[in-house]
Amino acid sequence: MRRAPLALAALPLLLAGCSLAPQTVLPTPPVPQSWPVGDAYLAQSEAALPILSYTQIFTDPRLQTLVEQALAANRDLRTAYANVAAARAQVRVTRAAQFPAIGASAGAGYADRGAGGGSGDFAVQGGITGFELDLFGRLANATEADRNRALATEAASRTVRLALIADLAGAWATYGADRDLLAIAEDTAANAREAVRLTRARLDGGIAPRTDLRQAEQILATAEDSIAQQKTALAQDENAIRLLVGGNVDRALLPATLAEASAGIAAPPAGVRSEILLRRPDVIEAEYRLRAANADIGAARARLFPAISLTGLVGFASDALSGLFDGGAFNWSAGADASASIFDFGGRRAGVAVSEAQRDAALSSYEGAIQTAFRDVADALAVQGTIAERVRAATANSEATADTAALTEARYRGGVDSFLSSLDAQRSLYSARRSETATRLLLAQTRIALFRALGGDSGAGSDTAAR
Repeated sequence: MRRAPLALAALPLLLAGCSLAPQTVLPTPPVPQSWPVGDAYLAQSEAALPILSYTQIFTDPRLQTLVEQALAANRDLRTAYANVAAARAQVRVTRAAQFPAIGASAGAGYADRGAGGGSGDFAVQGGITGFELDLFGRLANATEADRNRALATEAASRTVRLALIADLAGAWATYGADRDLLAIAEDTAANAREAVRLTRARLDGGIAPRTDLRQAEQILATAEDSIAQQKTALAQDENAIRLLVGGNVDRALLPATLAEASAGIAAPPAGVRSEILLRRPDVIEAEYRLRAANADIGAARARLFPAISLTGLVGFASDALSGLFDGGAFNWSAGADASASIFDFGGRRAGVAVSEAQRDAALSSYEGAIQTAFRDVADALAVQGTIAERVRAATANSEATADTAALTEARYRGGVDSFLSSLDAQRSLYSARRSETATRLLLAQTRIALFRALGGDSGAGSDTAAR
């Protein structure tokens, strides 16, 4: 009889339930087996893509310092990590229902009967209360669903981490480009001031009309307006970097020019088969959500069957403190009950249908995530395949317009060309230099986009998220 409580406690372990969840079968990735090729794409030669660390792509120590600060202090990333912790705790909450809850209670009392003396009693009880035997795997599948949702949440945190690094690198490069644009505006303003001075002198000497002076003043006013705009843009760039980093930023860590910024951003390796996108954190998240939806089907199917609950009680009871541990003091009891809904208007079957529909939606989301990832990489590769030619053309255009502006100004001073020709040449030079800066910024942004699209550094976030 004394072995009966132990056997009762071990009964749930002997009745390990089966699972009614269907097996998760991942579909064949709905994308081509290789990247597109053609004039717009670079020749592909590598057979595999290594897992990238942001330090391999963002090689400038100043940018690496900013990234480290952001990973430590960015509020969005902290929120993502907190969500991971909450999801993991929820798994433990759900899993606890698979095991019996054991409780204990004790009580003592004494009654004074006057001359006849008194009597006391003491009782200790311990028991298993309200434990459901998971014969059909409902609780196990619910735990599995929450576990996969927790893993999906962790993958989502890696997506946040990846986006944070890429956004910070983009803001850093944009700051360098705006520094260049400010320098262009200041050069244009300096040239315009000299033009205004010379034109005013020619006007005073009766050589140039007043319209030439007014046109020169227009160029100067436009350049001064651009200077003010670029100073605003630089301040906003610093604000964006400060928000991403999560605190104040040392200006010594910011690039002085776009050339500086671009030199610290390497091109990610390309030329891999499209299966590599299965490592992107958003694709991993979609896969775990698909697995969670599959487990939900098993839990919903288990609700179609009876629920069997088990209660047990083991303890000591005595009417007198002195006889607490006598041979007859130990007692135990056990009971079980089963319940099943006879008619629920199809509610439980509808629950299974809901879970199956959610599984189908999760499957479509998983395939869509793969297709989106493929397009992101293909688009970035298309830009990278032609950006070098665009930079070369923009540079050649700037050089040609600069030479044209110098020649036109010399011809104007020599009385060969009108002042309008000189002004048009100055406007063309200003536009060409800005266009070249925009193209060079696009080169840096394309490398950053490839880093993000390929899921670079996505595996490095799991360790951080686990802290």
